[in-house]
Amino acid sequence: MPMYEFSCNNCKADFELLMRGSMKPVCPECKATDVRKKLSVFGMSGISKQTSSGSNCGSCHKSSCSSC
Repeated sequence: MPMYEFSCNNCKADFELLMRGSMKPVCPECKATDVRKKLSVFGMSGISKQTSSGSNCGSCHKSSCSSC
């Protein structure tokens, strides 16, 4: 079951729900069904990829970067 983030248009509460199939989201605070799905990001764990460009950060390809 995927996890989704919602915001209630009635009481402005932010909440997460496990949703399956044709379930309708309901605000756990005020029980309203007038909610909107928020744009969610997800976290990943694992090995981070290092660049071999010689720079101090991975966002540029210069050997010295004033923004790092």
